[in-house]
Amino acid sequence: MLPVKVFVVAIALLVTAAATGFAFGTIHGLGQDAEHERITRHALACTPGMPSGSCFEARTIDMLAGKTGTVGAVGLPDVTMVTSPEAHCDMGDYLDVPGYPQTLAEANAHLSQCRAWMAAKLEEAVRDAAALVDGKGNIDDSQIPTMVECSFGMGKGRAKCNVLEDFGVLLHASQDFYSHTNWIDRSDPKQAAGAENPAGLGNTGSAPWLDLRRPAAPVPAGLISGCFKFLPESKFCNYGPSDSLHRVKHAVLNKDKGKIDPKFGAAGTTRGSIGDNFRRAVAAAVLDTDDKWATLSGKLVATYGEARGAKMICALTRDKPSKACS
Repeated sequence: MLPVKVFVVAIALLVTAAATGFAFGTIHGLGQDAEHERITRHALACTPGMPSGSCFEARTIDMLAGKTGTVGAVGLPDVTMVTSPEAHCDMGDYLDVPGYPQTLAEANAHLSQCRAWMAAKLEEAVRDAAALVDGKGNIDDSQIPTMVECSFGMGKGRAKCNVLEDFGVLLHASQDFYSHTNWIDRSDPKQAAGAENPAGLGNTGSAPWLDLRRPAAPVPAGLISGCFKFLPESKFCNYGPSDSLHRVKHAVLNKDKGKIDPKFGAAGTTRGSIGDNFRRAVAAAVLDTDDKWATLSGKLVATYGEARGAKMICALTRDKPSKACS
């Protein structure tokens, strides 16, 4: 978790941003309902009957997903990477209108950078996992957090904390993809198409384009995300005479806020409120989060072999791996 001083600064930043919400929410309150945490828990938290290695036990999921008073590894990009578009799949905006200030190629480059960011975090997680198991094939207890939980965003530490951070940052981007792009949503049929109402692709489920088992492929036709530079959004991403025109903004396209638990409720953004856009974004993000863990698990086994890979998976998912993974 974040140290107290860093966490206080982080909350101040989040409070400032809460009015617009630059990602699925990371805090409880101010219009957000910790959507990143809830999505991660729905996908990966252990429930009765789940097989070993497919889910994260209570203390470990608290570190990965966050809990009340913390943002966890998955919330870290909303604290330390707010203006890094690749960490949130932002800046992939484009409209086929005269004078639009970003070309389709430039927009696609931003989207490709987001996918490349996820792939890089996956590789970093695999590298950091090497220290979880010693030369004799046993879990190295010195690389597992014990009484003190992980401190994220403070540089490399214990191997389990490093992998959880790598993986959480990856998950943040993949979850934001469904909120910040038009992959899953639909536009408002009652309004004219344009910067205030860009076309939605209306897909169902997770995006094959984000499957990190496959080589990078061209950006799907019609896929865009919103322009975000900083807050307040009204002062950025404008163009034309006296800034009279604006690009497709994050504020227009995002489906960041809404009630997930204990049951689905009202969406908290304009785009999310169109039809079932918010519900569809959350459902796809949950599916993709689960698939990203399957991808990392498979990569660990493929890289380190069946026995060592299984030990690493056990160390990452179990609260007391020295006992559970012997």
